[in-house]
Amino acid sequence: MMDWSDRHCRFFWRLLTRRALLYTEMVTTGALIHGERERFLNFNPEEHPVALQLGGSDPAELARCARWAGDWGYDEVNLNCGCPSDRVQSGMFGACLMAQPALVADCVRAMREACDIPVTVKHRIGIDDLDSWQHFVDFVGTVAEGGCETFIVHARKAWLQGLSPKENREIPPLNYAWVYELKQLFPQLEIIINGGIQRLDECQAHLQHVDGVMIGREAYQNPWMLADVDARLFGEANPVDSRDQVIERLLPYVEKQLAQGSKLNHISRHILGLFQGVPGARKFRRHLSENAWRSDAGLHVLENAWRETQVVGAVPGN
Repeated sequence: MMDWSDRHCRFFWRLLTRRALLYTEMVTTGALIHGERERFLNFNPEEHPVALQLGGSDPAELARCARWAGDWGYDEVNLNCGCPSDRVQSGMFGACLMAQPALVADCVRAMREACDIPVTVKHRIGIDDLDSWQHFVDFVGTVAEGGCETFIVHARKAWLQGLSPKENREIPPLNYAWVYELKQLFPQLEIIINGGIQRLDECQAHLQHVDGVMIGREAYQNPWMLADVDARLFGEANPVDSRDQVIERLLPYVEKQLAQGSKLNHISRHILGLFQGVPGARKFRRHLSENAWRSDAGLHVLENAWRETQVVGAVPGN
């Protein structure tokens, strides 16, 4: 979710679900230590519960960043051992860390000692030729010895050479059964499944075998699916009844952010899929895509895009 789940996106998602745990895009330890720390760490109070996802492999640096995560008020800090992109590999973090479980355990141990919030690990079921069941189990067992109690498992292996990040999300086959078996082997651990999940009924099916479900790209491309999460998965009332309610509640946030210097397209790009599958969706997306990037784009651009859906969806004579 790099470049996707920023604070504007997470505020939007929170309008759709009160209960789902939201994750930041992956932030490297180097960016926090040497870059604009506040820009990377700041988030809206409405986002809780929210987890900071880190990329790194140096225990001392990760401990430093985990301490900041706790000080900043995050509810969880997550170490990414699953991202297969080239820039991640060159920095010695992400999926390549699955080849070094002892190092990951050291990182987790250092992070736990530095903060009071949960430290979790997100990873694949294997990488390259390290794709056996035994390696998968040994990785989890070793990292658990470092103090990790929650593992978010993308149920695909990753090819670090030869496949692009996009291909690594699609070509290696999904193996949900291994994740189910992992939970049976480590009943004391919290096991959360990820990868290729597109519908809430799939989530409910997975929850018969594991402790949680992570949804990534589908939640971004079809965000309205999140609007039924609280009722279907948590047994609580949903926060909104319609897409129109979402826009109504988003408008004050957009107005405030524009007044603080944010650009409209930095916010609107995250909501392009809100009306997916309903009349007016194409006009909504087109209006925002054509106008939100302009230097003078204000609240009226979003209001006009919203009006397009209402006009298309209107019943003649009403």
